Amino acid sequence: MRLLLFLLCALLTACGSYRQNILFNATTGHVPEKIRHEISNVESDYRIRKNDQLTMDLYSNKGEKLIDPNPELSQENPAGQAEAPQKPIYTLDVNGLVRLPMVGTLNLENLTLRQAEEMLQKEYAHYFKDPYVHLTCANRRVIMLGAPGGQVIALENENMRLPEILALAKGLPNDSKAGNIKLIRGERVFEIDLSTLQGFKEGNMVVESGDIIYVEPIRRPFSESLRDNSGIFSMLISLATLVVVISNLSTK
Repeated sequence: MRLLLFLLCALLTACGSYRQNILFNATTGHVPEKIRHEISNVESDYRIRKNDQLTMDLYSNKGEKLIDPNPELSQENPAGQAEAPQKPIYTLDVNGLVRLPMVGTLNLENLTLRQAEEMLQKEYAHYFKDPYVHLTCANRRVIMLGAPGGQVIALENENMRLPEILALAKGLPNDSKAGNIKLIRGERVFEIDLSTLQGFKEGNMVVESGDIIYVEPIRRPFSESLRDNSGIFSMLISLATLVVVISNLSTK
């Protein structure tokens, strides 16, 4: 009996721990470090697509110029000196090809930014000593987190609204809370309820590049705890069975 009570307590404890998977609760104007980490992970896993726009920084000597021991010298702007020009943008065509200076046309489609950087470093090694390449995706885009999974959604048209972004993310899955959607824009957090018609009207807002959309997932603690702790429960059940068998043998 005591063992059964112990198993029940262990199960309830495991169930209670699943609230920790909610990225953030309603705190106006605050974006926790955990969600910043999730955003970083999503962006690092982003794969380059057709029509993506890239900017490139290229340095020799393993990026030595980036580490300036005398920053006050590089920040000086003598009178009459022109401002630095804007970075050129390189666009992938419909075949996933992009034309870059010196190295020519390359296929970067389906590569992560890190993989593309490594490829370009090898290509530019023919022209520069120990090249260091940093790529940035210049597309207008938003980031989806939560129940739909980590996704980067490109803003293909002007004035795209939240429902359009959710549709591009293949809609809201069954394990999502339509009444608890948060749109993060800088330090501002908009709470949106799409579970009602009135909430839909109020939340049908135009998204901006750089917005983060978080859809809170529905947690099923019992089934999730059984799944994730199946090894522990199997061991405890085996132990309980062994105790019962030994107890029965000792009474005979």
